[in-house]
Amino acid sequence: MRLGFAAIAALAGSAAAHMALTYPCPRYSPHCATKPRLPAGVADYDYSLKTPLSSSNGGSKPLCKYTKAWPQPVASWTAGQSVTVTFQKDGAGHGGGHCQFSMSYDGGKTFVVIHEELEHCFFNGPSTSNQPQVFQYTFNLPQALPASNSAIFSWSWVNAMGNREFYMNCADVTISGTSKSFTGKKMTILNFPGYPALPEFGGNYKTGLQYYTNQPSITVTGNGGSAPAPNSDYIMITPS
Repeated sequence: MRLGFAAIAALAGSAAAHMALTYPCPRYSPHCATKPRLPAGVADYDYSLKTPLSSSNGGSKPLCKYTKAWPQPVASWTAGQSVTVTFQKDGAGHGGGHCQFSMSYDGGKTFVVIHEELEHCFFNGPSTSNQPQVFQYTFNLPQALPASNSAIFSWSWVNAMGNREFYMNCADVTISGTSKSFTGKKMTILNFPGYPALPEFGGNYKTGLQYYTNQPSITVTGNGGSAPAPNSDYIMITPS
């Protein structure tokens, strides 16, 4: 069977679809500047990191996609420092959407938000394009992040256009600091089993913002604990 140009382009687009972290190096990624060794029992690197955790087409994976950490952390950060998070440049931006950057101190059970790029993530403004314009974000870590040798940094995304999906990559990092705890918003989860489904934005980039602004606060502690807030072999990776 011969495929027309449009069909071939569509297939090529789906093969390169979506987005994925490159720094800090997400679990089992083969695309980082330095490729960490795999955990014991893991057979191969993940060459489809850009696929969603869950989709309106069915199927879902656990938060972070993989629950077993890298054998060693892939970045060493200090509370309050500026970090630059980078993404693969061959992905599809699905017209933007809502991105969050979060930290977990309890092995990935709960995540507290440390930075957000809502409405136009991967773009400089409203867009109907699949071609991203932004491939990195720089922000300061909260000064109050507690120290941990086994923290998890995550990027999560709900896309504006296309199948209703939830994306998430996780990287194992260490945090140095003097604070004992940090309180912030709980990470928003949508288009995932047991959570609300968000429709396509249809040009309205305020779609679903209530799920982000109305999230409860949680408090994370350096010993790995997480609780409701009151009243309410080290591998360094250079960003590519």
